[in-house]
Amino acid sequence: MEYQQETTSRRSYFLAAFLAPFIWGFMAIPVRWVKPWPADDILNFRILVALVALWTFILLFRRAALQQDVRRFRSLSGKEKRNVCWLTLLASIFIFGNWYTYIYTINSISVQAAAFAYMICPLITTLCAFLMLREQLTGVKWAALALALVSVCLLASGSFTDGLWSLAIAAFYAFYLITQRVLQGFDKLHILAVQLAICSLFLLPILYVQGHPIPQGFTFWGTIGFIAVVFTIIPLFLSMYALTRISSSTTGILLYVNPLIAFGLAIFYFNEPMDPHRYIAYGILLVAILLFNGQTIRHLLFPQR
Repeated sequence: MEYQQETTSRRSYFLAAFLAPFIWGFMAIPVRWVKPWPADDILNFRILVALVALWTFILLFRRAALQQDVRRFRSLSGKEKRNVCWLTLLASIFIFGNWYTYIYTINSISVQAAAFAYMICPLITTLCAFLMLREQLTGVKWAALALALVSVCLLASGSFTDGLWSLAIAAFYAFYLITQRVLQGFDKLHILAVQLAICSLFLLPILYVQGHPIPQGFTFWGTIGFIAVVFTIIPLFLSMYALTRISSSTTGILLYVNPLIAFGLAIFYFNEPMDPHRYIAYGILLVAILLFNGQTIRHLLFPQR
């Protein structure tokens, strides 16, 4: 009975780790809806709308839980408080950088370049988890990472500038995942709300310097609201929730779901040209994902008493 409960619990965390990149894989569609507007405006108002929506929800329905987290933070030692503050600040910087580089790449470079970033991201995340968090990897998982690296090398074609933007997107999100893995003990929804508040502080000098007029029209605000809730709050919460029980390396490798979907959209939805060798690369990548998560998938699909 205890094993079944543990398996059921682990299934929910694994599902959350899978759903986050699955949702993000479709983000290129609404981002393209607001392509006529500058990437800065898309990012700025995405953060502000997400901030208002999330804090409204917390203050209306989770005030008691928020007060509990405030008491928990006050009970920490001075060193522990500083660690929490620094980790939260770093996470906010990383996710802010990830959002900006992703939106700019989608609308100014290509969907494939943005998707390629999430081919690199799991490799960076897994390597950082191994070096910094001492998360151990079996021989099978190292073999899966080697296959993923082969896939990445097959796909690594294009301009040097595009590659740098892809690397920036990947590095920002990889480091964000690492900080979230370390930052434990608080409600993940509240942590996300604080991170959005910090991100909004980054916007104040940007908004002042830019001096852009406030965008008008339902297309912009309806899309921004949709992105803020469906492609910001929900997947980030799922990702943070998963990291409370799932390793950073497993969460990182599941990120490959994102580029598989995004490259599919690039070909079949946005009609971007694709070289034949890339199909082989994606086949190798799919094998790598199944190999890396094989043991976890078997336990989730065929639980034993």
